[in-house]
Amino acid sequence: MEKIFCLGLALGAVGGALIVANSYKARSLVKKSQADLMQKMDEMMDERLNQMQQNDMQGKSEKKEKKS
Repeated sequence: MEKIFCLGLALGAVGGALIVANSYKARSLVKKSQADLMQKMDEMMDERLNQMQQNDMQGKSEKKEKKS
């Protein structure tokens, strides 16, 4: 059962790669999807970094208040 699944997965990957390699529309769709995904990941990382910076700033201000 696992061998058949792995074989099907490999054949599907090879078939998909052949289709993309030989089709301009499919290739451009893959490139567009990759670009969109990278843009979303960049936005998520920027948002995450901003949240971390804000939390760090709040932590520092709380430490200063405790020392006083």
